[in-house]
Amino acid sequence: MEALLALSIGVLVAAAAYLLLARDLPRVLLGFVLLGNATNLTIFAAGRIGTMAPPLVEYGVPTLAAGAANPLPQALVLTAIVIGFGLAAFALVLVMRAYAEFGSAQAEDMDAAEGPDEPVPSQQDPMPAQREAA
Repeated sequence: MEALLALSIGVLVAAAAYLLLARDLPRVLLGFVLLGNATNLTIFAAGRIGTMAPPLVEYGVPTLAAGAANPLPQALVLTAIVIGFGLAAFALVLVMRAYAEFGSAQAEDMDAAEGPDEPVPSQQDPMPAQREAA
């Protein structure tokens, strides 16, 4: 079971890296979603995979039972899923707005904020007045 989970995490990370290297913004967004899912699976796998008792504490008992599952990775993954969904929805709205503004979802076509190409100024002494006084 752990080998299959590790293989699926590797496939998700590889697909996410491939999509993140694309210049198309929807593909980059999908890459972020896949990378978040791979991270969630990694955290979930760190909390031991197997058939264990649910992490419920009986009334009057101060700790979990000996064979109970660890509830912390489950809580972290559940929180990460909610945050990841919100981030993906917000990024999708940004991509849609950028497409409406620029007419393209390609990163190269969205250079309006950069301004015209100007020559790079030459390196000058940053403190010439202090050097002359010395």
